[in-house]
Amino acid sequence: MLQTSGLWLAIATFLSIWWGHVGVRWLEAKCADIRPPMVILIIAGLLLNLVALFSANVTIGGVCSVVGISLWWDAFELVRQDRRVRHGHAPANPHNPRHARYLAEGRATIHDPLDREPGEVLILPQQPVREREPETV
Repeated sequence: MLQTSGLWLAIATFLSIWWGHVGVRWLEAKCADIRPPMVILIIAGLLLNLVALFSANVTIGGVCSVVGISLWWDAFELVRQDRRVRHGHAPANPHNPRHARYLAEGRATIHDPLDREPGEVLILPQQPVREREPETV
């Protein structure tokens, strides 16, 4: 009999990581308050892991668990993304009130440090960014 569990788990893992990379940046840039999306991601992850625990099908349980744990990670990654924006390591969205406050305080930048050609020297625009402090956990 053909076993497809590995294929489905690989697809779920790939898509979950993609969502985490793209979705977290999008959510953090668009939401004025990151707590509601965090709560939704945590609850969705919890529900998916409960489905995984009680699923009769190993493949469905595995996929639900992989996606559920990824959603939990994404919820906490929202906080880290906010910290990256505050320190100028990720671009701020000037239309987001939270980011506008960071920009007004000189703690953020609209420049994306990753938006350049490989080997190109990074030249920051005239927008001042406060001296970067080491991240504290």
